[in-house]
Amino acid sequence: MESRSEENIDYSDIPPLTDDFFERATLCIPAEQAQDLVQLDPDVKQWFQAQGEQYKTLINSVLRQYIESIQTQRRA
Repeated sequence: MESRSEENIDYSDIPPLTDDFFERATLCIPAEQAQDLVQLDPDVKQWFQAQGEQYKTLINSVLRQYIESIQTQRRA
């Protein structure tokens, strides 16, 4: 992409950004991430890696969902 000039990029399939889009949009600034090492069983790591390139993001998402479910149970 970086080697392409502006003239060679086809923008025809990109919808216009309307005022309505910007009125409904919310700014999401991710929190600073900690760089920690986590020991994973080899089969667990292999499974997550098999899910794709963003497997570390997936691990984070699974852990976050687990935390939220525990917090919800404790409030009930």
